[in-house]
Amino acid sequence: MRKKRVAFICVHNSCRSQIAEALGKYLAYDVFESYSAGTETKPQINQDGVRIMKELYGIDMEENRQYSKLISDIPEPDIVISMGCHVGCPFIGRPFDDNWGLEDPTGCDDEAFKKVIKEIENNILKLKKQIGGDAPLE
Repeated sequence: MRKKRVAFICVHNSCRSQIAEALGKYLAYDVFESYSAGTETKPQINQDGVRIMKELYGIDMEENRQYSKLISDIPEPDIVISMGCHVGCPFIGRPFDDNWGLEDPTGCDDEAFKKVIKEIENNILKLKKQIGGDAPLE
């Protein structure tokens, strides 16, 4: 049986969803496959996010070939998570399974990034437990 595919979705796929993809691969690789995507792309992923992820976890998202991509560029997901688009989430052709409601730290200080990264880590670990135990998403 294949692992479930989890897609983390933001409009631009440049910051929160990229961080979630990286932490999913780092913390839950044994339970689910992690992908990220958006309805638009940026020329590069958020450089503050790249730097802070490297500092906190030793994860180099760019070295790991993460880049901003569209929903059509990833495999069909089993679970789709919105990072939290307080101005309206993108339409992806199906309902989201969960909305993590995270603030976008782009343009903020390092502490704002670290707070959001910690929230994503906690959510990834919770999702890992839910999927690993086949519990329904809350």
